Amino acid sequence: MIERWSRDQVLALAPDAPSRKAAQEVAAPGSWTSCGVAGDVLFGACEGSDPTPYEARVDLAEPAYRCTCPSRKLPCKHVLGLLLLWSAGHAPATPTLPSWAADRLAHHPTPPT
Repeated sequence: MIERWSRDQVLALAPDAPSRKAAQEVAAPGSWTSCGVAGDVLFGACEGSDPTPYEARVDLAEPAYRCTCPSRKLPCKHVLGLLLLWSAGHAPATPTLPSWAADRLAHHPTPPT
């Protein structure tokens, strides 16, 4: 298991100040229908403006991340919010990944810029 990152380490990944602010707003546990960490992969589904929750996942070993939201910012506020949840201890360890997290991360990793 990867050592948990600090809040400052997560926020340092943000592409700009508005992304840092937006990430902190979606970092509330109530915004997420599910989240967890399986091995080195962090995953979560976040309620957003779309009827279907946005699915975010982070390969903590790379790091690499992906989200189904339409944002062009990398990482998006959902990925950053999920990382903030994890850094605060709100992403429980799980034995396996949901299929959507395993499939999308394996086929479409997005390295940090």
